[in-house]
Amino acid sequence: MSHAERLRARLAGGGVLVVPGGGTPLEIKLIEAAGFEAAYVSGYATAAARFGLPDVGLVAYAEIEDAVLAARRVTDLPLIVDCDTGYGDVVNVRRTVQGMEALGVAAIQIEDQVWPKRCGHMDGKLVEPREVALKKLRAAVAARRDPATLIVARTDARGPQGLEEALERCRLFKEAGADVLFVDGPESVAELEAIGRDLPGPLLANMSETGKTPLRSAAELEAMGYAIALFPSSTLRLAIKSLGDFLGDLKQSGDSRPWVERMASLETTNRALDLDAIQAFDSKISERT
Repeated sequence: MSHAERLRARLAGGGVLVVPGGGTPLEIKLIEAAGFEAAYVSGYATAAARFGLPDVGLVAYAEIEDAVLAARRVTDLPLIVDCDTGYGDVVNVRRTVQGMEALGVAAIQIEDQVWPKRCGHMDGKLVEPREVALKKLRAAVAARRDPATLIVARTDARGPQGLEEALERCRLFKEAGADVLFVDGPESVAELEAIGRDLPGPLLANMSETGKTPLRSAAELEAMGYAIALFPSSTLRLAIKSLGDFLGDLKQSGDSRPWVERMASLETTNRALDLDAIQAFDSKISERT
C-alpha cells in the first residue's frame, strides 16, 4: 500500500488523526519514533531550518523538495506537505504536484494566498481572486498521476475577507475535487465550530500555538467535525525556547551541568539517530569479508 493509500485509508477509518510537523529530518524521525501515523512538512518550519528566517515567502519549490527528500530518507510515515501557493501559475502547480508525487508524498497542500505568501497567523495576508484560486486548485487535481494522492485545499480568506468568504471558497474547492479542506486562521471557538458544521469533510484544523486560533485538543476538534488535528510548528517552538534558555544560561554560567537532566543522553541521542542499526549493518557486512 502506498503512502497516499495509507493516509486515505486512515482518514476513511474515522477518528481524528493527530499530525505534528517539522522542517528537518530529525523532527520527522522523532515524530515517527513517538508513534504518530503521519507527519507534516511545514513551510514555516522549513524556512526556519533553511534560512533562520520567518515564513514570508522565502521557501520556493526547490527548498521544499529538498526538505521532503531529506525527510523521506529517514521515515516511512505518510507525509502531508505544505506547498504554499504551488509556487506560481497552473504550470508551476502541475510541476509541484507531480514532483511531490515522485517523492512519495501522501498529501499536497495548496493555498490561495497572493505571493509572496506569509504565515497564516500573521497580519496583512492577501488572497487571490476566487477564479484564480479555483483555477490553481483544478490544476492540482488534474496534475495528479496517482488518484490516491490527496489534495489539501487551504484558504487564508478568513483574515482579509471574513469567515463566510472562506467557507464559500472551501465549498468551491470541494466541488473542484479537493480531498481535504483547511480554513486557516479562525479566530474563535465559534468559528471553529461553524467550519466543522458547515463544510464537508475531511477537515483539517491548524493548532498553531499562540496564533489567531484558540487551541483545542484533538478530541475536542473531532467532536466539532475535524478529521485532522495539525500541530505544524510545535517542535520548532519548543526548540527555540529550550535552546534560547540553555544558551542564555550557558553564557552567564559557562556550565552545562544544571541542564544535563533536561538533555537526551549521548546514548539516547545515538539511538534516536539509528546508530545501532548503522553499526549492525556494518557488522553484518564485515562478517562476510
